Amino acid sequence: MNIIAWVVLGLLAGAIAKAIYPGYQGGGILATIVLGIVGAFIGGTLGVFLTTGTLALAAPTFSIAGLGLAVLGALIAIFIWYSFARRAV
Repeated sequence: MNIIAWVVLGLLAGAIAKAIYPGYQGGGILATIVLGIVGAFIGGTLGVFLTTGTLALAAPTFSIAGLGLAVLGALIAIFIWYSFARRAV
């Protein structure tokens, strides 16, 4: 997948995850894209683990199912990020 597709998938997944996750999440568009890209890797790796039983770093394809995995991964990334951010304050 080329870099433009990664940015678009990251933006979509991050925006959807921020809309679903309760409460206020700071950060601008760049933070949303990075969150979505990290979420895509988390979701892709989780998808590979659940289907094959092996742990491999993977990313979902640019499809509806791939977007769903990326959103799921972005929700996990938001939860982990704010868990650590709350402890630091």
